[in-house]
Amino acid sequence: MREIVDKTAIAGIGATEFSKASGRSELQLALEACKAALDDAGIAPSEVDGMVTYSMETNPAIEVARGLGCKELSYFGLVDYGGGAAAATVLHAAMAVASGAADTVVCYRAFNERSGNRFGKGMSVAGMAPDARAVNYGWYLPYGLLTPASWVAMLARRYMHVSGATSADFGRIAVAARRHAATNPKAWFHGAPITLADHQSSRWIAKPLHLLDCCQESDGGQALVVTSLERARDLRSTPAVIRSAAQGSAYDQHSMTSFYREDKDRALPEMGVVSRQLWSDTGLRPSDIQTAVFYDHFTPFVLCQLEEFGFCDRGDAKDFIRDGAVELGGRLPINTHGGQLGEAYIHGMNGIAEGVRQIRGDSVNQVDNVANVLVTAGTGVPTSALILGADG
Repeated sequence: MREIVDKTAIAGIGATEFSKASGRSELQLALEACKAALDDAGIAPSEVDGMVTYSMETNPAIEVARGLGCKELSYFGLVDYGGGAAAATVLHAAMAVASGAADTVVCYRAFNERSGNRFGKGMSVAGMAPDARAVNYGWYLPYGLLTPASWVAMLARRYMHVSGATSADFGRIAVAARRHAATNPKAWFHGAPITLADHQSSRWIAKPLHLLDCCQESDGGQALVVTSLERARDLRSTPAVIRSAAQGSAYDQHSMTSFYREDKDRALPEMGVVSRQLWSDTGLRPSDIQTAVFYDHFTPFVLCQLEEFGFCDRGDAKDFIRDGAVELGGRLPINTHGGQLGEAYIHGMNGIAEGVRQIRGDSVNQVDNVANVLVTAGTGVPTSALILGADG
């Protein structure tokens, strides 16, 4: 069991509104989200001595620190692999606090991902140095695998073959997310639930993925504050204890294109690496989790994550999710804020905030008697996850 277990907490969360055109700079979004998180915790910017964000972020820690009015930073980190690093920011912050490298760490993510640089667009190596990245993409781009949706579609088709899952099974994830978003005033799709028929009739993006299998693109920012559990107990908001957090990369890992592994029947073995660490650290099991926030940039990978974490046997997620099992009132409500399919795509950071709200008991779609929440980060890439728990 690692030293971070039950030693630190998320003491504050804050966000901007989620939109399709923020009308302001990404730095402004980051500052607004960070200030809101500090206000939620009751901590002054001058007390912040650590910052963590992740790759594909345009706001360097020193720019955010200066804009907030921080004095000195003794720890700053940049975690690799985009959305796969979301929960890893909490891991790095918790390690910094537990080791004494910092006392108060802000984790943040902010972008104009709809009105600015859209992550869902086709890739190009134009302007990219002739390095390992360009060589990697050279195996895919010339053959039409240009977008994240096209990369995931390959893995989704294989998953369907080995598990018997259907497009309708993927659709049940989208329906649950939009049903939860419909009652969340902060969600982009507030008041806009969908049916399974809506999912099935939505246009193809990259078979077997329909439009409604793919997360939205959003503008916005989300931040959170990590400090010691002892200190968090004396702050303004109820702390969410960081039971544990972990990162994982599996054998023959690629970035969303791990098509050549020997074990072709597992789409996300890297999440299996993470799950083993979390269960070992905490002594918890799937039956101890009351609600989960699964990274849902594409619906098929939610089914894969249910299997990797042991909520069901491999190939059985299609059966696990039927009859409303992942909706409010079901055996494992997931993505109660609407997820990235329904609330906003803030690269997984808004999912961590929902995990905190569930622990606090103030989610708009609150699950009863929440003691532990599982939150995962980006899938198809080296990834991360965490378990948040109630204090005491």
